[in-house]
Amino acid sequence: MKYVLLVYGDENAAANMPAEAMQAFMGEYAAYTTKIQTNGIRKTGEAFQPTTTATTVRMQEAKKVTTHGPFAETKEQLGGFYLIECENLDEAIEWAAKCPDARFGSIEVRPVMEYNQGP
Repeated sequence: MKYVLLVYGDENAAANMPAEAMQAFMGEYAAYTTKIQTNGIRKTGEAFQPTTTATTVRMQEAKKVTTHGPFAETKEQLGGFYLIECENLDEAIEWAAKCPDARFGSIEVRPVMEYNQGP
């Protein structure tokens, strides 16, 4: 089954991290990504630009309304994701716990909806 690991963290804390600490942290991410790739469970994954680059779109009274920046002020921001394929939720949770941001933020594990494509 496929799962998305949604990586949440405090982007302000990351932006203020000393360069040496940031380099070490990114090294942890490189190692984690390599590990899930060599284990054959990584399907894809990406990091996002800061929330200040986000645009939120809504329809109100049949009109498109856009807001620049994040939808809401939050302590943690969605920073990226991994799409993995695991045998079950327990295995996905184990991999989420190994993600570097699990120590500082949170990793939301979401099963991916699978639709029958037909013949």
